Amino acid sequence: MPRAALNSGRRRLALVALAALAAGLWLAGSAMAACTSGGLGLTAPTALAFPDTTLTGANQTVTSTLALTGDDQSGTGTGWRLTGTSTTLTAGAFTLPTTATTVTGATRTAGAGNCSLPANSVTYPVTLPAAATAPTAAKIFSAAAGAYSGTGAINISLSLAIAVPANARAGTYSSTWTLSLVSGP
Repeated sequence: MPRAALNSGRRRLALVALAALAAGLWLAGSAMAACTSGGLGLTAPTALAFPDTTLTGANQTVTSTLALTGDDQSGTGTGWRLTGTSTTLTAGAFTLPTTATTVTGATRTAGAGNCSLPANSVTYPVTLPAAATAPTAAKIFSAAAGAYSGTGAINISLSLAIAVPANARAGTYSSTWTLSLVSGP
């Protein structure tokens, strides 16, 4: 990294290669014919950026929002959960703590073709687990089991925060996130 960048007192925290994984469950047979045409699906962006942050020598928090769509077309009524894990935020040889990223809240709205909105049972904040190799995922949103719980497209907006410690070094930090929509609450 150029010396000027290290001395600038600014850094950009960016999450690179945000991977969205979808778990498939291909069962049909529910009274809700409009939401029984397939399995579980997840649509998410491939990248997420946090705003540049001026280092002040004090602990800081940087926030962003992630919009994605979960879609339960399985018709099973088993519910589902959104899970997430990540690699450590790094900028060259510098890292942020593995507990730096948290999901601080979530909102949900009906997407196109929604049959029912789920009640979310997750209590926030939830730490997005991180390590050099992504560890076991944490539950970050949940739709309870039930014939009319969270079926069809659900637009989910996750509120995110990164804790920047007072001793953080300037640089462009990146991490790879893996999100999955999994059967069962």
